[in-house]
Amino acid sequence: MTDEARLKDYGSGLAPATEGWFVVSVRDAAWLTHDVFGASCVFESPDAEFAELGIRLVVLEPGQPNGLYHGEETQEDFLVLHGECRLLVEGEERLLRAWDFFHCAPNTEHIVVGAGDGPSVVLMTGARRPGRPIHYPVSDLARRHRAGVEVATSSPPEAYSGYPDERIERPPYWADLPWA
Repeated sequence: MTDEARLKDYGSGLAPATEGWFVVSVRDAAWLTHDVFGASCVFESPDAEFAELGIRLVVLEPGQPNGLYHGEETQEDFLVLHGECRLLVEGEERLLRAWDFFHCAPNTEHIVVGAGDGPSVVLMTGARRPGRPIHYPVSDLARRHRAGVEVATSSPPEAYSGYPDERIERPPYWADLPWA
């Protein structure tokens, strides 16, 4: 039998402190907030990371990207749950609305940017493989949306070197979110 994980408050909500199964509400779970790249409900912790599947619930304000335009060797999938987003994919731009799903095959260059009149909520998942190659190409489209690198790189620390770290806290607009 698999044991139930022990949940611990990490400063912005609950996350597993031990391996095992667990249930947690989004409103009670741990959150990270970034001034540039939105807020994320992370569902895991440094003490109990998910080895095979990354999953986050991401909240983006209009114009806010969830990261930098990139392609990687693993599958990712995105489901818009609330609001609107701009999907930048392979040099094209697509508008996504609530309940639109984007399957991102390995090596597809992409990023999601908040759009519309208010926050968007996106469920983001991705396969995890240690040491997987990732590439940040130069993209004029991504740079116009403040989501692109100036110099191509395959180093995440290099790509994100000019940005602050995420903070362990709920976003300032917490009370306006659907689950608050």
